[in-house]
Amino acid sequence: MEIQKAHAMVLASFVADSLALGAHWIYDTAKIRDSFGQVDHLLAPDPGSYHSGKSRGDFTHYGDQALVLLESLASEGKFDLNAFARSWRRFFADYKGYVDKATKGALINFENGADPSYSGSSSTDLAAVGRVAPLVLWYPDSLDGFLEAAAAQTRMTHNHPYVLESAKFFSIVSWKALQGADPVSALQDTARAHSWDSPIGDWLTKGMSSADLDTVDAIENLGQSCHTQDAFPSVVHLIVKYSGSLREALIRNVMAGGDSAGRGMVVGMVLGAHLGLEAVPSDWMNGLKQGERIRRLMEQT
Repeated sequence: MEIQKAHAMVLASFVADSLALGAHWIYDTAKIRDSFGQVDHLLAPDPGSYHSGKSRGDFTHYGDQALVLLESLASEGKFDLNAFARSWRRFFADYKGYVDKATKGALINFENGADPSYSGSSSTDLAAVGRVAPLVLWYPDSLDGFLEAAAAQTRMTHNHPYVLESAKFFSIVSWKALQGADPVSALQDTARAHSWDSPIGDWLTKGMSSADLDTVDAIENLGQSCHTQDAFPSVVHLIVKYSGSLREALIRNVMAGGDSAGRGMVVGMVLGAHLGLEAVPSDWMNGLKQGERIRRLMEQT
């Protein structure tokens, strides 16, 4: 595995989240267009939005959790689910940002004595999948180890088969991209090579068949929401349509509205793994408030 491409996989996931921050969870695409124009730069969220109090270059609560995972990995020198769970719970003890239902559910389960191996809520949100990118740095030579850690970190907050299988699916796709596979082939090969209990084949077909459509129209039709059955095919659409341009994929993702942060983190890790650091816009990377911190943590692998 080329370490620079692994770094690109991580950084692209983070910049995708930060790019989405200003327009996150606005479902009216005309409002996004009228309020922000083309979202091709990092933006602060409006007062009164889900992320009010955040500023330009910050992350949504998704990116914040991915950073908690990266910090835990660097501190422990490995993935330790119990250590990650402790850090994650401490982080949310006095968190000033938005706390979603999946996080609230997991926190309640922890309070009721749940072990982190089964503490996840029943949420079908795809968001937990976007957190997996940092794990690849600690498993450069072990797909099995990467998949096991990806499943464990996902199950800690999202213990639903749709989300768990999606985490496995996109982790394999990202791994294949890191090894040099074209992402479209990686999507198809991963769907064929494994048995899936969830409707992954149908979601993949829907996403791929929409690739000739305008992205705003396609994602409005496929589903703008956080739920896996909507977000999965929308992620596939973006990967297939923009496989040669991470920048365009992430811009069009934000312009399509809804849970652009959740979709974007998954798209970012796949296309970042495929295209490498040169594909990640430098102004986005440099605009991340935690950018230097992320780079230092990645260097500890």
